[in-house]
Amino acid sequence: MAVSISVLMLLAILAVVFLRNGALRLSHALVCVLLGFHLASTSVAPTIHQGLTATTDMVSSLRP
Repeated sequence: MAVSISVLMLLAILAVVFLRNGALRLSHALVCVLLGFHLASTSVAPTIHQGLTATTDMVSSLRP
């Protein structure tokens, strides 16, 4: 458990640094994908899924 949280935090920090840098390369994208897979295996995954579903429902209901 402690190792997976450490890896998750490292990947999250790297993703933020890469995105703030502004130059997303293939290696940076790989870090972001790995972060997503690690987040999907945590207990936060249902909350993230519900938040994304609610956001997409709200955006799809908007009429220009």
